[in-house]
Amino acid sequence: MDFAWSQEDAELRAAIVRFARQELGEEVVDRDRRSEFSWEGWKKCAAFGIQGLPIPPQFGGGGANILTTAGALESLGYGCRDNGLVFSINAHMWSTVVPIATFGSEAQKNRYLTKLVTGEWIGAHAMSEPMSGSDAYSLRTRAERRGDVYVLNGRKTFITNAPTADLTVVFASVDLSKGAAGVTAFIVEKGAPGMSVSRALDKMGLRTSPMGELVFEDCEVPAENLLGRHGGGAAIFTTSMEWERICIQASQVGVMERLLESSTSYVKERQQFGQPIGKFQSIANRIADMELRLEAARLMVYKAAWLKKTGKHVLREAALAKLFVSEACIQTALDAVQIRGGYGYMTEFEIERDLRDSIAGTIYSGTSEIQKMIIAGFRGL
Repeated sequence: MDFAWSQEDAELRAAIVRFARQELGEEVVDRDRRSEFSWEGWKKCAAFGIQGLPIPPQFGGGGANILTTAGALESLGYGCRDNGLVFSINAHMWSTVVPIATFGSEAQKNRYLTKLVTGEWIGAHAMSEPMSGSDAYSLRTRAERRGDVYVLNGRKTFITNAPTADLTVVFASVDLSKGAAGVTAFIVEKGAPGMSVSRALDKMGLRTSPMGELVFEDCEVPAENLLGRHGGGAAIFTTSMEWERICIQASQVGVMERLLESSTSYVKERQQFGQPIGKFQSIANRIADMELRLEAARLMVYKAAWLKKTGKHVLREAALAKLFVSEACIQTALDAVQIRGGYGYMTEFEIERDLRDSIAGTIYSGTSEIQKMIIAGFRGL
């Protein structure tokens, strides 16, 4: 395995950090309180080229491989304090842009990719339902072919970007008796008759990333908007999850590095009992544990990305990275709060927000328990 960054990759990562620090994260404390999405930040990231990093240049993308892309998203997570914005960008890229680029027809790519890459449109991904979360393929949303259209009926929940999305990749079953083999993906544009956002959802963390519920009531979708093949939704979902579990976790690695650096600076400056608190073994040990988790997390993400770059199937490696990084990020955020004591608990110092934001990492893209099931399955269990 070779994780050495080319000069071009290194320059890209440094440029993203500079850009994020200078241009993103304005008024994030207040926007977090109001659950307000940063349209300005979204547009700036698109102009920089973030949303199109792995997409072919003919659609306005950067043509980057997955390892380069993961490194870039790590840098964005490190430099940008608005974790919700970073999360919305990740959700848009891995659940909408990449599936269309990978499985879409030429007509679909030409119609949608440029708008998604340039940030003109925001994408969402509708899989989860009120009665099918971890058991993703037990979904009840149905799609019935009627002439030149498919008619969708059902309800989706916990949909990132739903209140703002211009396009949604919707998973529905064309035959409930077939289970996963009946699941099919459709591209549904905003304003499609019969599709509505029933309500926005108020969350513990990632509050600057909009989330909502979607309802489909006799929603007619043109047959040409079927994504991939009839009954091929499972393959699209799996591919999406590989990208998502690698790259969203790469962003969490960036958060972990930011927390480690700020905590190290804090313990060198904060004085108690006549000396910097970093001189106390209990505090120094927390810093060492944060560094250990960071290095292990980074290596697991890089390994999964490198293997996928070489053409390997990485369901196992992506699950390992997702499980470890999401749990490690929470512990690192807890350590950062504890090191600061009362200051870490205060909203104005922003550390408590990183803790709240990190907790979702063990839930989205498959819970920690689901990742363990995947990992154990590769051992024949």
